[in-house]
Amino acid sequence: MGNFFGSDSSKKETIQSTKPYLIRALFDWCVDNSYTPYISIFVDQNVQVPFEFVKNNEIVLNLAPSACKDLELGNEYISFKARFSGVARDIMFPVTHVMAIYSKENSQGMSFPVNIPTDTPPGNSNKSSSEQKEAPKTKSHLKLVK
Repeated sequence: MGNFFGSDSSKKETIQSTKPYLIRALFDWCVDNSYTPYISIFVDQNVQVPFEFVKNNEIVLNLAPSACKDLELGNEYISFKARFSGVARDIMFPVTHVMAIYSKENSQGMSFPVNIPTDTPPGNSNKSSSEQKEAPKTKSHLKLVK
């Protein structure tokens, strides 16, 4: 016998995540209200973004229609083309890596849980482990004047 909603609990159904639908809804809300939609992405080896702008495994991207071209807000991936420092780049990342989408003007939006893989080292994912090490500290050339 079916439950209150009419589905049979004995059937194994695959329910799609609400995350891509919420992302699209918040994007539309931002655009409809003349706000700038920003999206925060967790960066690892599964994303295609300009790594020189990544800080602490995160990048914030402007999704405004004036800032990106060929935007596709799919159920599995988000992709578009954008210019960074005058250079055209293809951007693509899994929906699972979206940490938040919000309005630049009033910060209203939604954040999402992201399962961070344990094999991703902290810090920028675009640098090798030898590059992530700090440079040796040298003695300052400044003198204390009294």
